[in-house]
Amino acid sequence: MCGIVAAIGDIDVSSCRNMLHRIAHRGPDDTGEVRKHNVWLGHQRLSIMDVEGGHQPMTHAPTGTYLVVNGEIYNHRHIRQDLGHALFETGSDSEAALHALVIDGPAGLARLRGMFALAFATEDGDFLAARDSLGVKPLYWARRDGVTLFASELRAFDPADRPLVETFPPGHCWSPEGGLVRFADAVPAHVRPARRAAEPEWDSSLVKAVREAIVSSVEHRMMSDVGVGVFLSGGLDSAIVAAVAAEYAARQDQPLPTFAVGSEGSSDLLAARHVAEYLQAKHHNIEHHEIPMSRQDAVEALPRAVRAIEHFDPSLVRSAVPNLLLAEYASQHVHAVLTGEGADELFAGYPYYHQEPFTSPEALQAELVRTVRELHHLNLQRCDRASMAFGLEAREPFLDRDVVEFVLSIPPEYKMVRPGVPEKQLLREAFDGWLPNEILHRGKEQFGDGAGAKELLEDAVRDLPEVAAADGVELRNREEAGYYAIWKRELDGIRPSATLGLFATT
Repeated sequence: MCGIVAAIGDIDVSSCRNMLHRIAHRGPDDTGEVRKHNVWLGHQRLSIMDVEGGHQPMTHAPTGTYLVVNGEIYNHRHIRQDLGHALFETGSDSEAALHALVIDGPAGLARLRGMFALAFATEDGDFLAARDSLGVKPLYWARRDGVTLFASELRAFDPADRPLVETFPPGHCWSPEGGLVRFADAVPAHVRPARRAAEPEWDSSLVKAVREAIVSSVEHRMMSDVGVGVFLSGGLDSAIVAAVAAEYAARQDQPLPTFAVGSEGSSDLLAARHVAEYLQAKHHNIEHHEIPMSRQDAVEALPRAVRAIEHFDPSLVRSAVPNLLLAEYASQHVHAVLTGEGADELFAGYPYYHQEPFTSPEALQAELVRTVRELHHLNLQRCDRASMAFGLEAREPFLDRDVVEFVLSIPPEYKMVRPGVPEKQLLREAFDGWLPNEILHRGKEQFGDGAGAKELLEDAVRDLPEVAAADGVELRNREEAGYYAIWKRELDGIRPSATLGLFATT
């Protein structure tokens, strides 16, 4: 996990370096840059794989090519086998992306399984930028006369360029010659149509397949040379991730740090403690950490959270405050953490999925697909920024490409609530016996609410100034108007309609 900046065209090297400096928090371990003709690449590194040999920009001297990557390529070992180990000079997963592009050109992006935003260049000045299909890793760009700029965060851009900044679309690549081209879809066409289930109940083979897909994804995301922890909210999704990770770590004879945050007596803190104690009794490798959150902690973290997530949506801000405190503490112990992001969007965990107008299988399927495709505007933005504010990599096993395609191909009837069948029942059955029953059957509670942030922030919201919205953004309530005031102060010049896609689509 890192931060990248790239430019092609009429380059101002000093400006590019300033952009990179503004996102130094994303990669505190190393920095690097390269200029070739009209291309400049910059990289801030968080060292996780091949700590000694993974410096970027990565280069392949025989072909005169250069690469900067923000993310992780989880299938890098398979790519090494396919392309030949003799090509590789480091143990970095990013080198797999370099050689895939050298050998296959833009088509090599199809080889990559993982989360990434990258920029690739040659000695002759050829250039390619790309972002993973779900947009797990952020990428923004600004196009003006003579130059095109790319960066991992909005704040990287110079104030003069901020009105031009747009979200680089997930699953796309761009080159000066070919323009913007889609190379992958977050939800491929063959999994989009709702399929009518012949029977209202699923069989054991589907339960087993769900479990195996998630276990495999978690195990792939344990890849690290510096250790991995788990953000444990005590909810079903993060508890499942922790249970699988604990079993995997025990087989490797490794400890598993888990991290929970909340106000005193909050439901998340108590539930996470229960999960940690259960897994410790089972595997004897859990190192559980609790981060208490007082009202003062929450109020002081509020402007930092808005600035970090580059967003003002109330549900995201309420979640970001405890997320930021959690990441700040966890970054002192590990370089990477697993999270439960994405499970609700795949298995219909939110209450609104089971209300009108989504009560038919077809409507539910369409809404699940829509929200998966919009994750990069919402929870993934919050998760990435809150963790990377402290140079901490967040990994989301539920958003593995194979998991997404498989779970969205399951008949939507199996995700619908009916008498005796709560939300996410299929997921609960898949991990029966892996967790305490109280956790396995715990109802849905938003992260910020379960951690107590909503209550702690109520007074702070009343004290925030209100400002008028701009660019056609409708501020939906007093709370959002207060957060927008912070957002506008911290990201002056950014157009909300260009960067906060949910407001343009809802």
